[in-house]
Amino acid sequence: MSGIKTNENDDVAFIVPTMTHDYLLFFTNKGRVYSIKGYQIPEASRIAKGLPLVNILQFQEDETLAAITRIKSLDDDNSYLFFATKNGTVKRTVVSQFKNIRTSGIIAINLAENDELLQVELTDGTREIVLGASNGKAIRFNENDIRPIGRSAAGVRGMELPNNDKLVGMAVIKPEQNQILVITEKGYGKRSDVEEYRLQTRGGMGVKTLNVTDKNGKLVTLRSVSENNDLIITTDKGVIIRMHVSDISQTGRNTQGVILIKLKDEQSISSIAI
Repeated sequence: MSGIKTNENDDVAFIVPTMTHDYLLFFTNKGRVYSIKGYQIPEASRIAKGLPLVNILQFQEDETLAAITRIKSLDDDNSYLFFATKNGTVKRTVVSQFKNIRTSGIIAINLAENDELLQVELTDGTREIVLGASNGKAIRFNENDIRPIGRSAAGVRGMELPNNDKLVGMAVIKPEQNQILVITEKGYGKRSDVEEYRLQTRGGMGVKTLNVTDKNGKLVTLRSVSENNDLIITTDKGVIIRMHVSDISQTGRNTQGVILIKLKDEQSISSIAI
């Protein structure tokens, strides 16, 4: 069934369950964060197009949405927001530092030149983090390797990235989501048990999570999943496929994966939603 009507050149990037009084934090590629309550997003039918975010949030010029996080309370001193940038920088900041967000937004992380925010996840201070890079490598480390720092600080190196490779995904490992799903630009994918990735310290080059070849293309995303999840894949030409995660082959790290979606020439994966 259709979940939302989208405009041309638009696709589904995030699916976030929420309650009316939850806080929704919207993080942009430039490292700013905006906050609204759940009830401030207009309720609509299942197939409605919805409102453009710029009608609700005061995004600055050239800002695009990078991540959404749902939080029950912004007074929480025991939970953290964990940041990852495309150039491999990571940062951990206590949630309570974000309780006074102006309508025009505030800086959530200071980015180096030519870097962009990739992903932000909520953690409880006890999780393991897995970062994945476009070269097919991934690194697993404990979040306590990253000491909590201030809201406007820049962060530290989470993963060493050679050449022009970029970080493409971050997974926060939870007991109910302890498998790693990786997908390539040419529609290949697989899932592996998180224990296949040895625990390291942050800042290294990681281990191979997928054998990157001309046939399957570079890695485009890495996520933590369970067999109960569903996956929605969208291509840059607007083709969408939905499948059960349990239908995706579970293999070892050093394989190239199987075809999840057959792509025609000049087509590539643009986004996935769990």
